[in-house]
Formats: sequence, structure tokens, C-alpha cells
Amino acid sequence: MEHLQAFFQNRIVMASLLSWAAAQLIKVLITWWMDKKFDWRRCFGMGGMPSSHSAFVFSAALMCGLQEGFASAAFAVSFILMTVVIYDALGVRAETGKQGAVLNHIIREILIEGKPITEDRLKELVGHTPLEVLGGIMVGLIVVIIMA
Repeated sequence: MEHLQAFFQNRIVMASLLSWAAAQLIKVLITWWMDKKFDWRRCFGMGGMPSSHSAFVFSAALMCGLQEGFASAAFAVSFILMTVVIYDALGVRAETGKQGAVLNHIIREILIEGKPITEDRLKELVGHTPLEVLGGIMVGLIVVIIMA
């Protein structure tokens, strides 16, 4: 029980979780505003504005730097992790989303021509644009400013 209490008192963890939750809630609100529909699935879905992955790791790295010092090993590790996650969000996952869109288009074309396919649609919102990553970083920054 003591370890669980220590976990929830860790300001780095709390800032990261709050940043993730804020980014996910913002996704729901943006979907509601843009599409005029309330979609709670966006709370846990990947992709979209802002990037919750970027918010999560950016706030962790920044809080770690503020708390442990920007010359600490802990900050170095969190900064490296942040860089890998953001690179992945911009690169690999964004390309996966593009491939999903192309494959879904192919599936629609085949269905229109009458050839039956029973596969589910692939996820297209798995990666992020640079603007979405920047949005996630801004969410993480705002949370850290509030918590610091």
C-alpha cells in the first residue's frame, strides 16, 4: 500500500497522466466541435489532435528536468525516451495511418465492385502530423506550468 501511495505522490507521474488525460479529453471536444457528434471512443483512441503520447512524454521529461535537474541522468533518460516516442508518432505511426487509409480505399473499391471482403477496416488514426505533436507538447507544457 505504501508503494501505491508513493506512486500517486510522484509529481512526474501525475503530470504525465494529467497531460495524457487532458489531451484525450481535448480530442473528444475537438471531435464534438468539428463533427457535431460526441464520441467517447476518442478518449482512448490513437491519433488526432493533440497527440496524447507527445503530451505524456514531454511533460514527464520537463517535470523530471525541473525536479531532478537538467544535468541529471534521470532527465537524460526521459529526454531520450521523449525523442523516440515523438519520432515514432511523426514517422512510423503516421505512415501506418496512411497505409491504413490506402488499404481501406482498396477495400471500398472491391466492395463497390461486388467482391465480398469480410475484414474489418484498418485504423487510420494511429500517427500524428507535426501540428498534432506540437499540440500534445503544448498540453504537456501547460500541465507542467500549472503543477510546477
